[in-house]
Amino acid sequence: MDDDRVWSFEKSLWTGGADHYRALVDEECLMVLPQPPFVLSGSQAIEAVADTPRWSEVEIAKGRIARPQEGLIVIAYHAKASRDGETYEAHCTSTYRRLEHDKWRVVQHQQTPPLTSSASKS
Repeated sequence: MDDDRVWSFEKSLWTGGADHYRALVDEECLMVLPQPPFVLSGSQAIEAVADTPRWSEVEIAKGRIARPQEGLIVIAYHAKASRDGETYEAHCTSTYRRLEHDKWRVVQHQQTPPLTSSASKS
């Protein structure tokens, strides 16, 4: 999968609905999100998406792509998503594995919102 397709694939996961997730997220996937229950399996993530309004727009910045072996892609990036006046930002990673020619599935995803330092407050 070339770089442009990787980013298009990732953006679609932010904006696509539950059926889209079912098609692209592996049932063995593990996700770490910044709200309880924090760690989700692929099927739990798909169900969570079914009950959550999708983002209407997502901007991806500072993206990096690694291909540690044939059929495995790891990405890291900063996302800024919005919908109906609400915004969300996070540093993210995803890992894709190829099942067969041109058929990829997400096997790992995590989101970490920007951290704020309380050390500067006295």
